Amino acid sequence: MNVIQTLLIANRGEIACRIARTCRRLGIETVAVFSDADADALHAAACDHAVRLPGNAPADTYLRADLLLDAAARTGADAVHPGYGFLAESADFAAAVEAAGLTWIGPPPPAIAAMGSKIAAKDLMRQSGVPVLPEIRVGGGVEIIDAHFPLLVKASAGGGGRGMRIVRTADELDEAIAAASREAAAAFGDGEVFLERYVERGRHVEIQVLADTHGTVSALFERDCSVQRRHQKIIEEAPSPIVDEALRSAMSKAAVDAARAVGYVGAGTVEFLVDDASGEFHFLEMNTRLQVEHPVTEAVTGLDLVELQIRVAEGEPLPPEAEFPALTGHAIEARLTAEDPAAGYLPSTGRLVRFDVGGDGDVRVDAGVATGSVVSPFYDSMVAKVIAHGPTRAAAIRSLRAALTSARVAGVATNRDQLVNVLDHPEFRAGRTHTGFLDADPCATPRRLDREVAGAVVWFADEAIARSAATVMPTIPPGWRNNRAVEPTRAVRDGDDEFVLRRSHLPVILAAPVGIDADGLAHVTVERDGVREQFTVVGDGPRRWVDGRQGHLTVDVVPRHPEPSIGGAEGSLVATMPGAIRRVLVSAGDTVTAGQPVVVIEAMKMEHRLTAPADGVVVTVFVSEGDQVETGAALVELE
Repeated sequence: MNVIQTLLIANRGEIACRIARTCRRLGIETVAVFSDADADALHAAACDHAVRLPGNAPADTYLRADLLLDAAARTGADAVHPGYGFLAESADFAAAVEAAGLTWIGPPPPAIAAMGSKIAAKDLMRQSGVPVLPEIRVGGGVEIIDAHFPLLVKASAGGGGRGMRIVRTADELDEAIAAASREAAAAFGDGEVFLERYVERGRHVEIQVLADTHGTVSALFERDCSVQRRHQKIIEEAPSPIVDEALRSAMSKAAVDAARAVGYVGAGTVEFLVDDASGEFHFLEMNTRLQVEHPVTEAVTGLDLVELQIRVAEGEPLPPEAEFPALTGHAIEARLTAEDPAAGYLPSTGRLVRFDVGGDGDVRVDAGVATGSVVSPFYDSMVAKVIAHGPTRAAAIRSLRAALTSARVAGVATNRDQLVNVLDHPEFRAGRTHTGFLDADPCATPRRLDREVAGAVVWFADEAIARSAATVMPTIPPGWRNNRAVEPTRAVRDGDDEFVLRRSHLPVILAAPVGIDADGLAHVTVERDGVREQFTVVGDGPRRWVDGRQGHLTVDVVPRHPEPSIGGAEGSLVATMPGAIRRVLVSAGDTVTAGQPVVVIEAMKMEHRLTAPADGVVVTVFVSEGDQVETGAALVELE
């Protein structure tokens, strides 16, 4: 037995907080690491010790094996858990941890290496009798013909949707390969890509496996991860609504065979693509780490996968409940991300003025942020996972929907509305989603409150907050005037649209005194046509975030005497997000048309193409490749 005393978590965000939670229960001390961008991050405070990782590039800091091993040595850590992403699937890092005399919480380096290349892994699985989709090697001498399309360009290393592109025509292929290769190189340090047939109505179904050092390999049922945007999962569930006992048995056997083929130890996931049309399944890849969606497996089995990872690393055999797991109920996980699906998944960064995502009973929240946290452009956009467990799939959907609609998130845009819309969609309710589901119906329509109702709610909240802070005549009711001839008005801005509210024409009336929490959250109850509704309001400067059960709205209160401002030059292309300039596609003097890609910017580990707002001629290019820009920065001036 190798008893672990102090564990360094070589990761950040919600997974670092989640690992620390299990370690605390087991009595294991934890060490967090943080970049300069994460100095005040929640995970740094969640552990017993925290070590700063120096460096001028926050996006790459967590990839520095030398800094991580130094942090372990300085704190006396005797084990390292990599979480997921970053170095979790690096055989070199695992070997370096073991060479330093530390316990690696993960599979042996040779197993990681065997599955680290999707191309090599598919060859190995083919030899082991596991069904795979045939692939086409880039530069392998195979002539691509029309019959091959549609194709999927995939990164050989890594996952998470990065380095993936769907290609439907030959004209798109070269650019798709180049873009996928760049994205893969930036995310995983390896730009190798390959091609395989794109299955239009495929189901992404994966099997969770556990293996110990005593020869036992166990399959812990399946997860359905078919609801994806840009090849990144946003909703996962266990069990899959399309998997029967026969398919579960066949896929579990294939997953166990795959794990045995590489001498696997620890927790891992074998991912398959199930063809809706034929019912056949094919090996996609094996993730040699804990998956983001592991909580749904924990919910339906009652197991703690992090605890089992640690016990396996300490040399213990798998307990009977893990070797012979029982399936109880249904669980669904939603990934709450800082991005706006209605605006083409535009990343959103900034300070979280309010973050209140909770649940009752069978709802679990794994978050890496709290009120006051900063969502930066350097890392993945996920801020929390919300997981609901119920006796049936319908019960889990209902619980998850209630938790999401009651969430209060202010300061950044999120995909909450998209998640709720998916849960409400008839195809999802019927269990008929597939990997192209969101391409056909993005479910991105915002759940917006009526703007005049939201404006009235803000007015009531602001008056109550002002009166609560008044030091002169504090007993005067909010909104009281001694000159009734002058009707109070208020100007409010909904995006670029400004409108004026009049006190005598508000669509609702205040039905109860406004409640104000110690942290400034206002609770407003209004009445309309005899029906009462409750809202919350939180503010930061002129901005107000209004939430209700039916939706939400962000508005700005227009000051009565605004400061003069200077707008940007007409025709300028400005950065819609903070990030790094990856490619500049035009030069001064070029003629461009509206919608033509002009600049490629990388934010939250994904590439985004910014296009010309109108036809014109490029006058000036203000940025170069490698520049870091903030939202609103001028990129290109057009005439």
